[in-house]
Amino acid sequence: MKRRSFVIAVLLVALVLGAIPCASASGSDDAVDYQLYPAPEGGYVGDTMPYVTEDGTLELYYLYDTDHNGQGYHPIYRFTTDDLVGYEDDGMMLEFGLMSDPDPALGTGSVMRDREGLYHLFYTGHNDTGNGGMGKECVMHATSVDRVNWQKQPEDTFFSPEGYSRDDFRDPEVFWMEEDGCYWLLIAAREEQLGGVVAKYTSPDLKSWTFEGPLYAPQAQYMLECPDLFRMGDTWYLTYSWDCVTYYAIGESMNGPFVAPEDNILDGKGLMDGNGFVFYAAKTAQWNGNTYLCGWLGRAALSADSGIYQWAGNVLNHQLVRHDDGTLGVEAPETFKDYFTQDFDYRAENIEAADIADDDIALSAGDGEIALADLGVRAPTMMLECDVTLDPDGCAGFAFGGSEADEAWTALCLDAERNLLHYEGYELKELSDYDPMAVTRFDFSDGGVHHVTLVCENEIVVLYIDDAKALSSRIGHSTGGAHIGVFSDGCDAAFSDIAMKIPE
Repeated sequence: MKRRSFVIAVLLVALVLGAIPCASASGSDDAVDYQLYPAPEGGYVGDTMPYVTEDGTLELYYLYDTDHNGQGYHPIYRFTTDDLVGYEDDGMMLEFGLMSDPDPALGTGSVMRDREGLYHLFYTGHNDTGNGGMGKECVMHATSVDRVNWQKQPEDTFFSPEGYSRDDFRDPEVFWMEEDGCYWLLIAAREEQLGGVVAKYTSPDLKSWTFEGPLYAPQAQYMLECPDLFRMGDTWYLTYSWDCVTYYAIGESMNGPFVAPEDNILDGKGLMDGNGFVFYAAKTAQWNGNTYLCGWLGRAALSADSGIYQWAGNVLNHQLVRHDDGTLGVEAPETFKDYFTQDFDYRAENIEAADIADDDIALSAGDGEIALADLGVRAPTMMLECDVTLDPDGCAGFAFGGSEADEAWTALCLDAERNLLHYEGYELKELSDYDPMAVTRFDFSDGGVHHVTLVCENEIVVLYIDDAKALSSRIGHSTGGAHIGVFSDGCDAAFSDIAMKIPE
């Protein structure tokens, strides 16, 4: 298959010269304030550090990023939410240090409460000068009595152990392990022979730490960033990030051994190395009886939809699902159903080869043809649910376009021929000409009925399928008065029980 070589050349130039701002719906007449996928004004959300408070509030600490970082960068900021459908911006929690300190740049960490009630923020200190030969990265510690005023504890700083990279030692995750009767600290490290590992430390008091060796060493990635350990049912899971995506592995106990399933990616992966941050650096929050995977959707690298995303963007949370075989899936947070409560009436119109009956649409397109039904103007924030059936070797999905300003339609694809979900701004008529750019693997081989949920807020569009996978995208082409539709490309497809909802 040929690629859109001209577009890729433009992307490379843009990435070298500096990112072109994303054509976000935030500048459109129909834009709404972000309630589901927030970002700070004038900045972006980097790696998140979720903490559930004693009164049941979710606090999302995160690395604050901008397009104009200075010599010091990535202070830790915080959002607070009660329901994932509205956030308070609490501002900065921890400032970066001086160039003479180990932390002129802050990196990811974790927030926890000790058994005496004191709050702790363990985080990464990064200094490119190398800290006098000790290494660029280290574990640092701050404490608080109220989670608002944090006091750094520089005497608790420590660097990598012997045999490990001095420059790649980051992202401490600290928690009390009841089964072990002590505190654990997991950290992304690089061992000289094994490569990227999740290293384990233990402590009785959060002050003195004993190095226990690698907890997980798959010998597959350069680093295993932002590690997190949690249990669902009787199974333990380890999440970590590299290659612009969040992975997971499965273990029978807290000590493993951990094994990555054949397909251990739950959301999208960009196919252009280093620029596909679809869903990254996710850590978990066990909250209100559910487990949420809290990360971020990268900001777009070009003004046009491209499927290429840079580091840091908007908050993005998925609800985890544990399947009978122990593998994980994702679905939209259950609180979204309490937010999208008002029916949104639509009137489907046949554009090409569509048979419309109430909330069911059957599409039939011959080889090289497109079938399309127009569902009307897309609401700025909405949730669509439906069941989809398509040929085992076909391609169908959702289309955006048809507005007075731009009649072209672009395609968010359920691609059974390639067993992929994907979106990259290609027009319907171009789908057979170009390879996908941002994808999620999904097995369509059974030819069955698939339940799809589409959540849209401004240009952010997240597709969930069968409580198994998600594909998160920025689709500028879906905003500014654009219509939403359903299509099939060279195959038969059916969309049944279509329901759209918007907030009250």
